[in-house]
Amino acid sequence: MQELHDAPLAPLTTFRLGGPAQRLLTATTDAEVIAAVREADDSGTPLLIIGGGSNLVIGDKGFEGTALRIATKGFELAGTALELAAGEVWADAVARTVEAGLAGIECLAGIPGSAGATPIQNVGAYGQEVSSVITEVVAYDRHTRETVTLPSEACAFSYRHSRFKAEPDRYVVLRVRFGLEDADGLSAPLRYAETARTMGVEQGDRVPAAAARETVLRLRAGKGMVLDPEDHDTWSAGSFFTNPILDEEEHAAFLARAGERLGADVTPPAFPAGDGRVKTSAAWLIDKAGFTKGYGAGPARISTKHTLALTNRGDATTEDLLALAREVVAGVHEAFGVTLVNEPVTVGVSL
Repeated sequence: MQELHDAPLAPLTTFRLGGPAQRLLTATTDAEVIAAVREADDSGTPLLIIGGGSNLVIGDKGFEGTALRIATKGFELAGTALELAAGEVWADAVARTVEAGLAGIECLAGIPGSAGATPIQNVGAYGQEVSSVITEVVAYDRHTRETVTLPSEACAFSYRHSRFKAEPDRYVVLRVRFGLEDADGLSAPLRYAETARTMGVEQGDRVPAAAARETVLRLRAGKGMVLDPEDHDTWSAGSFFTNPILDEEEHAAFLARAGERLGADVTPPAFPAGDGRVKTSAAWLIDKAGFTKGYGAGPARISTKHTLALTNRGDATTEDLLALAREVVAGVHEAFGVTLVNEPVTVGVSL
């Protein structure tokens, strides 16, 4: 297991931000992951788990403790059953399932990060969520000091949330198992209007899985959501804020504020979220509050391609990024009475 001291963490994140770790370990097997976690727990050392670094905002002072980078490998496909090691690159794994003619995660193409992070965040995009295909998650339980296998129903999945996110200091994901679909090379039914429209089909239709993946990659690239070292619009964590979910009273108040600000003929985006709740669009809120694409004068700015992405233009600090995020949160709340919640995990800092 590789060990470094006073190790830069910024290169391990898609933001390319953050100070060094007191100690950085890189684990390439499940046994190494477990040994590193146990050592930290036994010594009372603060522990930071790093996968692909695509959902991480690390403070400029860095991390006083042990950072553990999970770099395990493992792609096992048996029929429609897929098992991925936590350190597998997610975008590569999606491509391989499509090449195998299987459906279920083709619209999650191009999402940066590692496979182990997908159940934590219940990663979703373009009408698909991993919770719909995850069958089991194998994790190390830091409370019981045992390796456990959690079936999907025990993972408490909800919108961009899970049991693992709710108990961040308990579980370390080791492997993720999926149940995919053999639809003779076709995709799962397309659930996202933009994808279907771009492909010239109706929502609910199936298309070749490879074509669905390529379409999603093009759509994501057009929004700066596919990693490109030369494009500062991709020096981000993707969507920085989750789409707000409002109860009936909150939604009514929001509609009233929107009508006052934008006129009675404006209808904000609204999607059913269960139990009488409504999900609205964070991107719409940000834009209508006056934070348009490219907003900002400093080294941290809103992406020129998508209002949901906050970006490092090359020489930003984490504090530059957080200042922009706080400005957006305050502006949206002032305009519409809705409080945005950050999607990336913050380390040593907060909004």
